[in-house]
Amino acid sequence: MGPLDSSMRFQETALQLREQRQQILASNIANADTPGYKARDFNFSQALQGALAGQPLTMQGNVAPGGVPLQYRIPQHSSINGNSVDMDTERNQFTDNALRDEASMTLITNQIKTMLAAIQG
Repeated sequence: MGPLDSSMRFQETALQLREQRQQILASNIANADTPGYKARDFNFSQALQGALAGQPLTMQGNVAPGGVPLQYRIPQHSSINGNSVDMDTERNQFTDNALRDEASMTLITNQIKTMLAAIQG
């Protein structure tokens, strides 16, 4: 595998993980009023390392993509109904993940444009 293949594989894997993380964060936001719901997330950098090492990119029970454990957020404020979703935290994480996803897409697009320019001369 050449450097170009390696770079594209890295970006593709990162995008897949970001998509799955976005779904988890969206689920947290959607369940903000669900009694007893526990907000979840996973360590993106550990998941990326695991995925690049060959771990599956799918959620399996309490195992996040890349073979890392799915983590439950520790609430900063206790809730009467047992819900651990902090909307400020979830919105910030959701936005951060979306911006990083967009940056990855821009990087891939620029890499492809560079390759096309090199091919076309």
